[in-house]
Amino acid sequence: MTFKLGRRALIAAAASFSLAGPLMAGGHQVVDSIHFLIPGGAGGGWDGTARGTGEALTGAGLVGSASYENMSGGGGGKAIGYLIENAASNHGTLMVNSTPIVIRSLTGVFPQSFRDLTLVAGTIGDYAALVVAADSDIQDVNGLISAFNADPSKVAVGGGSVPGGMDHLVAAMVFQAAGADPVAMKYVPYDGGGATMAGLLSGEVQAVSTGFSEAVELAKAGEVRIIGVTASERVDAYADAPTMVEQGNDTTFVNWRGFFAAPGLPDDKLAMYQDAIAKMYDTEEWEAVRARNGWVNIHNPGDDFRSFLEDQEKVIGDLMRKLGFL
Repeated sequence: MTFKLGRRALIAAAASFSLAGPLMAGGHQVVDSIHFLIPGGAGGGWDGTARGTGEALTGAGLVGSASYENMSGGGGGKAIGYLIENAASNHGTLMVNSTPIVIRSLTGVFPQSFRDLTLVAGTIGDYAALVVAADSDIQDVNGLISAFNADPSKVAVGGGSVPGGMDHLVAAMVFQAAGADPVAMKYVPYDGGGATMAGLLSGEVQAVSTGFSEAVELAKAGEVRIIGVTASERVDAYADAPTMVEQGNDTTFVNWRGFFAAPGLPDDKLAMYQDAIAKMYDTEEWEAVRARNGWVNIHNPGDDFRSFLEDQEKVIGDLMRKLGFL
C-alpha cells in the first residue's frame, strides 16, 4: 500500500519569541529569544525538531537565544490545551507538532484541532522507519512479518505515540501492505523516542516504529538496525537503511512537522516568526541540521499551511477508516 502525505510535508518546532530585536546586517530584525514548547518527551521527533530548529536559528543569528520545554500528555493534547488556555501570556511561544495533531483530533482524543491555533509554518518532513535491536534475529521487514504470522503474541511493536497515533499508524500500514492483519498487531506506546528505544533494547518489544531521524544516530552507533524506511529511495543521511519498497512492501510515507502559536497572536509577531523561519532555509546552519537528520525541506507558511492541513485531514481520515482506526 502506498500512502504519501506528499513531499510538501512539514516539520517544526515550537518556539517562544520575544520580538523587539536589533537589526542584522542583512537589514531584517532578529528575534530576541524563542521558547519551544514540545508536546512529548525527550528524544522524540518533536524534541529533535524543536532543538534542531533552535540550533539553526540561533547559530545563523536569526534568533538571539532559544529555550525548550517538554510537556507530555494526552498524545500532545496537554500542550495544545495549555497554549490555548494561556494564550494571552504565550504570544512568545511556538509549539512544534506534526501529523498527530490531525490524527488525535479525528479520533476525539482531544477536543481541539489546528483550527484553534495560529498557524505559523510547516517546515520539514521526516520519513518513518522500523528498527530492531542490533542483535535481533529479525533481519528485514519480511522477517518481522514472518515472525508475526508465526505467532502474533510474541511480536510487539513499540512507538513514541499513543495507540492509534502516528507510529502505530505507520506500522499498521506496513503490516497491511504485507498482507498481515494490522488490527491484530500488538502495539506498545511510550512517551517519546528515548523511552521507546529503551523498551526495544530491553526486549520489551521486538521492533519499533519511529521517525527516521530518531533512528539514524542509534543505527550509526550500532545500537539498532533500521530494517525499513518509508522513503521511495534510500536516504543519504543513512544510506545503509533499506526502503520498504525495495523489500517488496509498497509503503511510502513522510510525516510533516510544523510550528503553531497561541490563538490571537498579533500579526506583526506572526510575520516575524515566519520571516525568521523562511530565512533559515538559506543558511549553512540549517543545512547541517537537515542533512544530519535526513529531513526533507517543506516550507508551507500561513494560508498554504492551512490548505495543507485541511487536505491531510481528509487523506488521513480516509486511511484510518480503511485500517479500522476510525
